[in-house]
Parts: sequence; C-alpha cells; structure tokens
Amino acid sequence: MAVCIAVIAKENYPLYIRSVPTENELKFHYTVHTSLDVVDEKISAMGKALVDQRELYLGLLYPTEDYKMFRKLHSSYTDIMCNPFYNPGDRIHSRAFDTMVNSMMMQVC
Repeated sequence: MAVCIAVIAKENYPLYIRSVPTENELKFHYTVHTSLDVVDEKISAMGKALVDQRELYLGLLYPTEDYKMFRKLHSSYTDIMCNPFYNPGDRIHSRAFDTMVNSMMMQVC
C-alpha cells in the first residue's frame, strides 16, 4: 500500500524514513525533504505578514480510502510517544514500529 513512510518532528525534520528498496529510493527521500521545505516556507511566510489562513492549507496529503493505514501508523507512533524511555525529538528506533511499517509496505508487493 505504501512505498515510503516518513514521520516528521514538530520542528520540521524527519524522525523516521523508510521506503521500499527500489531504484527510486533516493527520489522518495528527496520528495520527503522537499515537502519539508514547502511546509517551512509556508510557516515562515506566516510569520512575515498576515497571510490568509486558507493559504496555509497544503491539500489532502493522502487518499481517503487509505485512512485505516494512517490510523494504524498514528496508533503505533502514539505508542512510541507514550514510552517512558523515548525522548521526544530523537530518531525513532523501535522494532515494533519497524515491524508495523514493514507490514504496511509488504501490502504493496
């Protein structure tokens, strides 16, 4: 179902990036980082001038039929954040999260 999954910190840097090994793997990483730049530009424009709030809307970032997949990802991410041994802002190193992401990516094949 997914070919690339990224979890972004509130400070706008990737905490976790995983993609299906393909010849386009570098392209997916580039797309994630480019998307972060777009978000950063929107936020910085808001600070410089009063921008219409509708202009900050990036659009639907995923198809609505894939909602269950993202709900599963969010639930697993919430489990990581509730772990007392995880420091928010650190890279995500979790076997359970990796397993869940890999199962989402296996659905592609």
